[in-house]
Amino acid sequence: MPRLSGTGRLLRARLGRRARRWVHAWRSSLQVRVITSTLAIGLVALVAIGAYVGERMMDGLFSGRVEQLVEESARSTQQAQDTFESSTASSGVEVQRLLTDVATAQAKGGSGDREVFLMRSPRQESPLPVGLAASDLSLVAIVGDDLRAATATGGQHWQSVAWERGGRVEPAIVVGQDVTVPVVGTYQLFFLYSLQAEQDRLDFLLRTLALAAAALVALLGVMTWMVTRQTVLPVRRAAQVAERLADGHLEERMPVRGDDEMATLARSFNEMAAGLQDQIERMEELSALQRRFVSDVSHELRTPLTTIRMAGEVIHSSREDFDPAVKRSAELLSTQLDRFEDLLADLLEISRFDAGAAVLDAESRDVRDVVVAAVEHTFPLAGRRGSWLHVDIDDDVAVADIDPRRVERVLRNLLVNAVEHAEGSTVEVTVRADAYAVAVTVRDHGVGMTAEEATHVFDRFWRADPARARTSGGTGLGLAISLEDAHLHGGWLEAWGRPGRGASFRLTLPRRAGIRLTDSPLPLVPDDAVPPDPVTSFTGRSRTDPAALPDLTDAHEQQEVR
Repeated sequence: MPRLSGTGRLLRARLGRRARRWVHAWRSSLQVRVITSTLAIGLVALVAIGAYVGERMMDGLFSGRVEQLVEESARSTQQAQDTFESSTASSGVEVQRLLTDVATAQAKGGSGDREVFLMRSPRQESPLPVGLAASDLSLVAIVGDDLRAATATGGQHWQSVAWERGGRVEPAIVVGQDVTVPVVGTYQLFFLYSLQAEQDRLDFLLRTLALAAAALVALLGVMTWMVTRQTVLPVRRAAQVAERLADGHLEERMPVRGDDEMATLARSFNEMAAGLQDQIERMEELSALQRRFVSDVSHELRTPLTTIRMAGEVIHSSREDFDPAVKRSAELLSTQLDRFEDLLADLLEISRFDAGAAVLDAESRDVRDVVVAAVEHTFPLAGRRGSWLHVDIDDDVAVADIDPRRVERVLRNLLVNAVEHAEGSTVEVTVRADAYAVAVTVRDHGVGMTAEEATHVFDRFWRADPARARTSGGTGLGLAISLEDAHLHGGWLEAWGRPGRGASFRLTLPRRAGIRLTDSPLPLVPDDAVPPDPVTSFTGRSRTDPAALPDLTDAHEQQEVR
């Protein structure tokens, strides 16, 4: 296969770019599609009409002219026959002179320029040495053998020929008929007529028709553009206003002009936007009232809780003097008061996130130190549950701009959750870092999660098994707060699970503020958890993060937590 030259490749690249731009314009613009379709249909219709009209004009011009010339040739042939019949020529010289005189005289007659040929009929013998006669001997070859043979059968015959004259080829016809010449017998009389005048007339009509068609196509394109513009512009304005509304500019409206269908559309759109604005504002007010209610209730409960706490501590310190049933009640009271305080603290924290009042107190810290602190805090619980905490920390420094309190809270929640569901198995904690991010995974080998359970793992007050007791005293808000803490850092919090194979949570944080995460130093799906059946992993990434879109990782479906 021959290679393209440099010019050929450049031309091909330009054609490819133009084709892509046209395809993009076709797909993205309704106006371009309508105008292109209208012009294409109009051109096809005009070409068909032009071909039909041109054919009809050509038939009319040439057919009428041919009929006229055939009739004229018949009259001229009769005149020539009368001349031959009245002639007294008897010798070969006289007959030859007679033929020449008739050819010359007939060439000057008629309605236009014509050439005349007198040729002996095929298979006709003559007692005298008489040849042909012609007004222009150089044109005798134009008369074809087919026409001569047809003329020899009798009657009048004609044939279309090409006549080269004046440096150009002109359309012409040759009309022939037999005549009887004295002494020498039958001759064939041919008349050569030019049809160039008719051809010029037809060319003029076709040019006029082509100009009219071009003007009509241009007019059709302009009209289509104007009509589609009147239709497309309001749609474009509606799309722009809709985008502004989606961006939160609820006061945006479409301009209304006139009383036509587009004005009706604009009014309906504005009414819809006003209704949406009213509903959104009411929902925002309701949400604000709910957040305020939670915050106020949480604050108001602190005072009676403090009083109850003081009384509970007095009762708890004297529990040894009580009988066993009262003693157990005092211990339960102390435990539930601790949980109540944690719940109030979590409610206050989640209300700050809802209100957008959460503030990140970031500083440059080694994430490894925070991980170690969270693991040490979880050791007593792991011992009581019979689990072993295995920590794998890289030797490289993992310094990042973080809020240590929030990150440690996230890790504590993940560790407590893993220990509670590990069922005595090992909980693995891994820390890795690259140039852009620091990641921490917490893996347990316990009950794991189903796909349905994993979709709600970050929901507030959600438990995989409603009948399962919170033996570690959780409030039901830990993972929800952890997700908000990760988002506050611009990071990800993701979960993976498989029933009977455990679960894995991955926290990924940018090392510097403003870094947009695209990958994590650690995999979410463990290397030893590639099952033959589909497994679902769910991410807790920010909804504005394009990396949070559903993805397939190691054949495990990954979806965004809503």
